[in-house]
Amino acid sequence: MTDWKFDVPVTGSKLLPPDPRYVEALSSQGYGFEVAVTDLVDNSIDAGANDVVIHFLRDGDQLVSLLVVDDGRGMDEDALDIAMTVGGRREYAPDALGMFGTGLKSASLSHAKAVTVVSTTKRTRTVGRRWLMEHARSGFRCDIVDPSYAQSLIDRYDNKRPIQWQGTIVRWDGVKDFPKHGGGGQTDRYLQRTINKLGLHLGLYLHRFLARDDFNITIAVEDVRTGTVYLDFGVEPLDPFGYPVTGKADYPRRFSAAVPGLGEGLTLDAHIWPPKSTLDEYRAVGTVIDRQGFYFYRNNRLVQAGGWNNLRQPEQHLSLARVAVDLPSVPSDMFRLTVKKAGVETSPDFVTAVEKACDTEGLAFTRYLAEADATYREARKRSGTVRKPVIGPGKGVAPEVRATIEEELPLLPYEEPIAVLWQKLDSDTFFDLDRENRVIVLNQHYRRAILGGRVGSLNDAPILKSLMYLMLHQVFEKEYSGSREKDNLQLWQSVLVSAARSELDRVTDNDG
Repeated sequence: MTDWKFDVPVTGSKLLPPDPRYVEALSSQGYGFEVAVTDLVDNSIDAGANDVVIHFLRDGDQLVSLLVVDDGRGMDEDALDIAMTVGGRREYAPDALGMFGTGLKSASLSHAKAVTVVSTTKRTRTVGRRWLMEHARSGFRCDIVDPSYAQSLIDRYDNKRPIQWQGTIVRWDGVKDFPKHGGGGQTDRYLQRTINKLGLHLGLYLHRFLARDDFNITIAVEDVRTGTVYLDFGVEPLDPFGYPVTGKADYPRRFSAAVPGLGEGLTLDAHIWPPKSTLDEYRAVGTVIDRQGFYFYRNNRLVQAGGWNNLRQPEQHLSLARVAVDLPSVPSDMFRLTVKKAGVETSPDFVTAVEKACDTEGLAFTRYLAEADATYREARKRSGTVRKPVIGPGKGVAPEVRATIEEELPLLPYEEPIAVLWQKLDSDTFFDLDRENRVIVLNQHYRRAILGGRVGSLNDAPILKSLMYLMLHQVFEKEYSGSREKDNLQLWQSVLVSAARSELDRVTDNDG
């Protein structure tokens, strides 16, 4: 019988440096745009910054660069070399947000072909380094930025905002997410959509910092040719526990979970939101399924917003339940933070500890879940109407519309959602139903008329698509349609084709 041993015998070791193509893997970790920018702001916070400006630069209709500028301590040449080294190690303060030494590089190269970092301190000259993706692939060669250019970039923000005596600028060029052609208002629409999402993300994940009087994040857009500033506004904190009145008396309640090695245990601050809230603090986190569960913080930085981490399955009746958990400062095998700081992996011991958690009065954490569930159900009963569960909306319906529908209607679990998409159909048909693939198909022929001549997108025509979903979702929830339903479908088809043709004639006349 083979003698299995934990320690494998070895005869020596050899150095195996990473292949330069490792950089491609580093830049392919699935960083979302908002997550990547927030990672850069984390570095600014670690540097003691009071003001951070996220600066979109455009040249007319074309977006050219994105810069993150801060008034933190800055870096000298040695510190900048470490910061630009893949996996570069430095001593992190106990309350630092950085961990792995890869965030700046992986976040930046996930979204840009080049990342330039320029920094200055009160006692050292301005220095700069640049990573070009093509240079990184060919041997980890990092460019040294010309000192005069580095100083000119610092001077651009000196005595302006935010840099005065010290600070750092991270510049992205060749940003993959920027529109390739900015004409026809495409750049303006991109900026409006992107800045709104970025502001919400920063406001949520950094809300504890933004609530301080001495820390600010500004998002600005400037035309480099004319110097015109299009946007310049401060990011507001979005506290996911910032409700005006609790959803249930005696909440929030603090529970304690016994965790090996932590001594005092893990604190769980359990909240119940008031039903049917329209506040951004409640709605900023995805759907009703996404926003329930644990909100993990590490050094006051939110690193996971919602999710039950294998404690239980999410369900609509728990949409008011949110639990704040500050991760322990000492390392623990129970928690593992993802490199992107966008989620926490927990061990089975965490689930066991939470299931046994109690507050100081002996109330079990499982009782909290039951009371959050009951609060949601009671609010539904008070509305006077018990709504039947439905198949939810999916692709093609704007996320904010999906969130509202999911808030108002109970969803049938484990059902593929109903998409609403444009496709080619005969001109005498306004819509068609693909039951097998759960798609409401709208006639591409009438799209331009419906949109008033505007360029379409996946989630366009939100009013029309919402009405079509509300009219037709029941068709997908039944095995077959009776004669009355078929007659209704034909009626709607005829009226909508007539209306769409009328709209198309009006657009054509206007073009003429």
